[in-house]
Amino acid sequence: MGLETIQLVNFLLPLGLLVFAYLLGAWIERRHYRDILAREAGLRSFPVVTFETLPDNWQVESVELVSGSVVISLDYFKRVIAGLRALVGGRVKTYEPLLDRARREAVLRMVEHAQANGYDAIANVRLETSRLANSRGDGNGTAGIEMLAFGTALSLSRR
Repeated sequence: MGLETIQLVNFLLPLGLLVFAYLLGAWIERRHYRDILAREAGLRSFPVVTFETLPDNWQVESVELVSGSVVISLDYFKRVIAGLRALVGGRVKTYEPLLDRARREAVLRMVEHAQANGYDAIANVRLETSRLANSRGDGNGTAGIEMLAFGTALSLSRR
């Protein structure tokens, strides 16, 4: 093998791995969105509301605090693009799908928890996020985000 061949392999192998990792991450994200859409369709009739005052026709029998939580790691490629965007400021579009998936997944987990325990609706829904520190020890960067959805599950009387 000549020197040029070795240099070409040393260049193409890491590049190929990066392209493979990017395509795999995009495929995983699309698959997660399909799963979210299917689960949301199945729970479409379950009321989830943000207001604190209930409608007059809702007669509550029992309540419980329910929550759903998800941790999603940041894609390396999105982190690099966001870092470049931070140099000039503005909207960081690369993180928007990540946050959207995290919000929707956390709410779905909360609703599935409430439904599994026999509740009919959830009121006073709130969302919280937290950043998970990078485990490299240098304190820089973010390893991922946690999204927490919580609310009051309601068991409504059947008249």
